[in-house]
Amino acid sequence: MTKRALISVSDKTGIVNFAKALRQADFEIISTGGTRAVLQQAGVETIEIDAVTGFKEMLDGRVKTLHPMIHAGLLADLSKASHVEALAENEITPIDLVVVNLYPFAKTIANPDVIEAQAIEQIDIGGPSMLRSAAKNFAHVTVVVDQKDYAHVLSEINEIGKPSYQTRRNLAMKVFQHTASYDAMIANYFIAQEAHLPEKLVLSYTQKQPLRYGENPHQEAAFYVQEQATKDTIAGATQLHGKALSYNNIKDADAALEIAKEFQKPTVVAVKHMNPCGVGSADTLAEAFEKAYAADPVSIFGGIIACNREVDVQVAQQMSQLFLEVILAPSYTPEAQALLEKKKNLRLLQIELKTKKTEAWEYTSVSGGMLVQAVDAQKTEVSDWEVVTKRNPSEAEIEALLFAWRTVKHVKSNAIVLADHTQTVGIGAGQMNRVGSVEIALNQAKDKMDQTTIALASDAFFPMSDSVEVAATNGIKAIIQPGGSIKDQESIDMANKYGVTMIFTHSRHFRH
Repeated sequence: MTKRALISVSDKTGIVNFAKALRQADFEIISTGGTRAVLQQAGVETIEIDAVTGFKEMLDGRVKTLHPMIHAGLLADLSKASHVEALAENEITPIDLVVVNLYPFAKTIANPDVIEAQAIEQIDIGGPSMLRSAAKNFAHVTVVVDQKDYAHVLSEINEIGKPSYQTRRNLAMKVFQHTASYDAMIANYFIAQEAHLPEKLVLSYTQKQPLRYGENPHQEAAFYVQEQATKDTIAGATQLHGKALSYNNIKDADAALEIAKEFQKPTVVAVKHMNPCGVGSADTLAEAFEKAYAADPVSIFGGIIACNREVDVQVAQQMSQLFLEVILAPSYTPEAQALLEKKKNLRLLQIELKTKKTEAWEYTSVSGGMLVQAVDAQKTEVSDWEVVTKRNPSEAEIEALLFAWRTVKHVKSNAIVLADHTQTVGIGAGQMNRVGSVEIALNQAKDKMDQTTIALASDAFFPMSDSVEVAATNGIKAIIQPGGSIKDQESIDMANKYGVTMIFTHSRHFRH
């Protein structure tokens, strides 16, 4: 018995061979526009959509498949006599197979020069309608939205006459995911033009890779990416070498990447457990690596490294002396890559680096909901600083304060960073009280305090003056913090007591 398929695709990859195979399996094929032209040119006999609907397409192709002759053929429940009778009464032939993929909206809006009118023309209406009709009626209709499914569908048609019920159900489920994602992408395009959060949050992510497990071996996990993920994100990175990234690798690599974007000079960032353990900047990447390593030579073991310059063979030799989980950089020289690839388990990522963060919002799941906030993209401007103590900072202290302030925004609060103008020397993170973070950072820096000008940065204000006193009695002469505590004056008085210069930035970088 002759079966009927409807084919209308934007991405025509593999469609000619698939259509030819359907014809051999006694399918007649309805097709539209450009798809029909491609099939006809390849010698595949097709029925023009107009011949089915009896209605010429109109409005520059906006209306061509939105017709009862199509949708009744898709939606008829053939197990119901009344549906079968209605089809016969209206001379409508059931459609057994639908092959549709949608207008390339994602590709269109990826062009930075696209205008809204162009984007709107790539919003598919007929395609999603046919997909949803066919998917709803998967008990009787096979619907294919992904060319990767062509082979499986054909194999079952050839083996058992038609795709199995489970295959049809799986394909329908895939369609509803696809159309939901497509609508979310369109919604987010318009939301992105606004300066506020929407009433309805619609997100669309595609699984990039399954992960062995999540934070712990008993937790199932996968890595999902946005359709429009750019090459300066972890989602857009290219893995050049090494075993698959783990859940924790991805989180740590993302943290390292965002710190590396803060610096203009050649910089190396080492991260462990979402916190930097060493950051170094210099005139060359090799010198920067030495500084990042010297900042904490213990914690860097098993760490994640981010570089904001090409990795050459000299830097690769330095890195190859350590056990590292991941290295990410904008590029590697062939010699450097060959050297690092000798380490079988080391993951090498290539990633574009831009100093400006492209994402507008960041998301954190909580039980039963989602927290959304604007990305902390605020840049440090010395002109906005306020010196609140009697002593002004020296030029050397300003440079050290800048380095520490750029880094502290990426440390989990309560966060304290000690740094000179080229490297971190002590980092206190995630403590329940701020003075505890100060003490941890000072303990790390105790052998480096006399080497250069060291500044202290605090991500949030000091609620007590004790942190200032501990820092001052251990040799710190320059402090930068947001200010804003009801006890600010006590901290200022303590700084003046010890001759410490203190800067208020009037902006907080709390990272919970």
